[in-house]
This record gives sequence, structure tokens and C-alpha cells, in this order.
Amino acid sequence: MKTDLERFLDCMEYRAGDRRPNHELGAWQQTRERWTREAPDAVRDFTWSWFPGEATLGMDHREFIDVDYAFLPRFEEEVLEETDEYVVRRNGKGVVTRALKEGTVGGQRMCMDTYLSWPVSQPEDFAALKKRLIAAAPERYSKDLDAQLERWKGRDCPLACGCNCAANGFYWRAREWMGTEALSYAWYDHPKLMHEMMEFYADFIIETSRPVVETIQVEYFCLNEDLSMKNGPLLSPATYRTFILPHLKRMVAFFRSHGTRYFAIDTDGDPTLLIPLFLEAGVDILWPIERASEVSPQEWRRQFGRDLRLWGGVDKRALTRGPDAIREHLREFVPLIEEGGFIPTVDHTVPPDVSWDNFRYYMDAKRALLAGEFAALE
Repeated sequence: MKTDLERFLDCMEYRAGDRRPNHELGAWQQTRERWTREAPDAVRDFTWSWFPGEATLGMDHREFIDVDYAFLPRFEEEVLEETDEYVVRRNGKGVVTRALKEGTVGGQRMCMDTYLSWPVSQPEDFAALKKRLIAAAPERYSKDLDAQLERWKGRDCPLACGCNCAANGFYWRAREWMGTEALSYAWYDHPKLMHEMMEFYADFIIETSRPVVETIQVEYFCLNEDLSMKNGPLLSPATYRTFILPHLKRMVAFFRSHGTRYFAIDTDGDPTLLIPLFLEAGVDILWPIERASEVSPQEWRRQFGRDLRLWGGVDKRALTRGPDAIREHLREFVPLIEEGGFIPTVDHTVPPDVSWDNFRYYMDAKRALLAGEFAALE
């Protein structure tokens, strides 16, 4: 039997294997609450809310090097206003939001907050922000990192530099600093500032990652870069090429030069117009292939070929409709699973309208599919 690492590499390199990897991203806190009511014994030992590999569901194991790419120090969190319905607060990113209280579980809400202000409202504000992003500061790494790195040298599972949503990307981070509307204008109104931001952020990611990747070879690095919505990207290919592409290229080149096997980008929505630029930069993986945006892994494979590995693509909405719908949906993926370069997962974290019984059925059916037992879907 192959190890989780061998199985992962076989899939990513389009080689035959005993089966394909079984990964999932995670679940909402509200989903955790529901599943805990429905099946307390089954989910008692889960790692919430990201799934590194839940053995009871037959998932393969992955490990993540904990690197803190966020502000240090964080902004002081502060409640500015509170009523029975909502709370206005400044979070650790310096963003002021108004959030509904109803349905909140573990700090996660059922809807987006209303964003009221951001830490960069004029170009001069960026200088102060940079002081919170000192690259490779000792506080950015676990105190036992050396011991962990030594242990990981003998690992039998994939290892990633950074946890999920740790290294937020160029667009994502600029949006957090300025807000979507201001950022959309800034490419045109403040091009000097935007060039400075993109160059600074690439340098920051590179230098903060350097102490890790110079010590150990990792399987992949993921840049979480939510830059698209249902109807397409939130910036044009021309803007992306001008401001971001040169810095993404050198970021990918840095990781490659230290033996990192794959470079992944995570974005929701439909980023199809930008995929050629991702590939030009050397990106290998794109996920989670959000089906509500009318994209599909099958179409991306036809359009972009084997250079683009694909993770995700399982429509979360199908999981609400029961076993027959789940089986029918999973049948779509048989050719991609046989070919390789594809790891099917739910196309985001699992929402609370998915029952435990349906999720359990999905995981059992998917496990059979990954092992080539296609008759289980009949």
C-alpha cells in the first residue's frame, strides 16, 4: 500500500496508483453545530474547521507548517457599537465592520459583514501598515519549529508551507487594506502606490517563507487569492499583467528554486480569464472550482490541459439533495480521476444545509470512486 505522500505525487504527476487522494477543505462552524447534534460520536474527534485528514471519513493526511503571514502586531480589536441585532467592531486587520449577531457560531456568521472602513484610505497610510509586516520576524514561527522540521523530514504525507488562508494573495491582501471599491479605482488613480504594494507583498511572502523552505522541501505552497466573483475576475487581465504578474512570477520562481513541487492559487468565483496568466507565472494548481459560478473542472481541463492541476469541483448544492443526486454528480468525475491531476473536494467549506447523513454518504461514495470502484455509483 502506498503512503499518502506517494499517492498524492502519483496523482499530481498523472501516474497510476492504488487510488487517488481523499482530501476535503473543512466545514462551517454552523455545520459543526448541526453535525454535533446529528452524530455526536462520529464527529467528536474532528479537527474543526479545516480538515487536515479526518481518519473516520477515510481522508488522507496532510500537514501544514504554521507560518504567520498576518499583521504583527495585530490591530487592537475594539467594539465601537453594539445593539441587540448587530455589533460594529474593529478587527485585528484594522477593518471596521457591522455584523449581524443572529446565527453566529464560533465567530462565524451566516452572511457577510457590512464593511465600513479600512486601514488604508489614502496613499500615505501604507507606510504605517508596512511596519506591521516585518518579514521573517521570530514571532511568525512556532517555537518548536526546528523540532517539527526535523520530524517532517521523515514524513509520509504531503507537507505545505503555511496553513490554509495564511498567505493571502496580492489582490486579497490589497482588498483587506483598502476595500473592493477603493482598490478598483486605485489601479488607475494611484498606480505608483499599487506597484509599491505588490512589490512589497511579494518580498514579504518570499522573505517570511525563506527560513522554512531553505530548511525543508515542501510539496506545495498556496496563495489564497479570492479575486473573482460569479461573473468573472474583479480586475482585468491587463491590470493583472501590469501590477501582479511580475511579482507572482518571481514568487513562484523563489519557491521552485527551493524545491517546492507545486504552487497553488485558491480563488472562488470564475477566474477563467486570468488562468492563462497564472500558468504564465508557473502556477500548477487552481481550486476550489466553485460550481455556482458556472465553471467546471472538466471544461478547465479541456481548455488548459494537464499543466493546470485541479482541486475541488464538487458542487456543495448537490450534497443537499440526497444519495441519488450525489451519485449522479460524482459520476461526472470518473474520467478526470482516471486521468490524474485532479483531487475532488467540495467547492468550499461545507455549509450547514448539508446534513451529516448526506455528507457521510458523499464521503463513502467518493472514497469508492477514488479507489476505482465505479460500480458503487450505479
